[in-house]
Amino acid sequence: MEFAEQILDRPPERKPRSRARFERKREAILDAAAELINLHGARGATLQEVATAVGLNTTSVTYYFRRKEQLAAAVFERSIERLGEMARKAAAEPDARARVARFIRLHVELRARVIAGEARPLVNLSDIRTLDDELRQALYQRYLAVFDLIRGFWGPFCSDDHRELGAARAHMLLEVVFWLPVWLARYAINDFGRVGRRICDVLAEGLGVPGARWEPRLFSEDEIRAAMPPQDPAAENFLRVATRLINESGYRGASVVRIVEELNVTKGSFYHHLDAKDDLVLECFRQSYKRVAVAQWLAHREGASEWERLTWAIASLIDIQFRADWPLTRTTALQALPSDLRSDVVRRSDRIALRFMGTLVDGQREGSINLVDPMVASQLILSTLNSAFDLKRWAARMPRDKAIAFYASTLANGLFDDRVLGPGTPDALV
Repeated sequence: MEFAEQILDRPPERKPRSRARFERKREAILDAAAELINLHGARGATLQEVATAVGLNTTSVTYYFRRKEQLAAAVFERSIERLGEMARKAAAEPDARARVARFIRLHVELRARVIAGEARPLVNLSDIRTLDDELRQALYQRYLAVFDLIRGFWGPFCSDDHRELGAARAHMLLEVVFWLPVWLARYAINDFGRVGRRICDVLAEGLGVPGARWEPRLFSEDEIRAAMPPQDPAAENFLRVATRLINESGYRGASVVRIVEELNVTKGSFYHHLDAKDDLVLECFRQSYKRVAVAQWLAHREGASEWERLTWAIASLIDIQFRADWPLTRTTALQALPSDLRSDVVRRSDRIALRFMGTLVDGQREGSINLVDPMVASQLILSTLNSAFDLKRWAARMPRDKAIAFYASTLANGLFDDRVLGPGTPDALV
């Protein structure tokens, strides 16, 4: 007993001073790398920039991380661990609504602490795809474990369809929090709590009023292109291939060499149409936003109600993303653009959001759309459309209209209405 008391009273063992110093410096390197990755992407953040940020030379940084990709992988791993911890806290809540609300609240609170300089931001995880296979696969496995935990917010699942719907909801919810840093800072920190509650309102109630029917008309790619100004077919081919490669492999994965090889043309042909790669990425964004705007315009022209106009545009744009032959450009490519070009893209994104806001406000006046915060709802629409490309393989497992209905239900019906599963849904799930 006396021996046990001595053990309990003994002060905790301290790490050797050199080890503690090593870990502090390692954390500083990870912090600097995370900030640079969020600014420039994983391939755009150099060891020299990281070293300068922490007051070391490049050789000293390689003492901690031998290669830049190992450093990037460590940064991603740390953010996945933090994301998982937030998901575990949310999963401890008693039901799906409480879990989602806690998850949103944790991320809104994190953004407030980041802006106040009291916490580190999560790194943009989409750039994991730019790492080599061994590192990428290990990180994907860690991320999938977190994804499964979040999908479990809606479990247990009563059918395969219910599980697929859970996957769509988990993906949508994650994209909402990943997109949050782009627009939340437009509000004062004192308003963050209110904004978080309004996000939860949209996620809980959806955009459709009770009784609203999901019967979208899909505008084909030919209809959308016919409504746009004529374009040089060769330039259009460059944009089509470049957009898909950017979405799949990131800015630097979509090299000029890969683009010209896929099209079986020369580099000279590429530079005949575009002066530089930044011009290519900027034009990919411009074309994407033009296609979104045309889909919105067609829906406005053809729809009889604001609900039809909203759902027809959303469904048509999700269909473009699921077909994936010429998707909309993923916003993650923004990281690689110079700040002036990035600002141009953000302004165009804001105009798209404003059009959705107009439809939402008119629909609320008309009575066909729920009373939700139109700015918050428009940002949730953008994040959901933007990320649909990543679910193209998920969508391929079922009929296209079913995949679109499942994914769009996260906006139309909210995250807790299972009637999209169709007849036979247990009453307890409705």
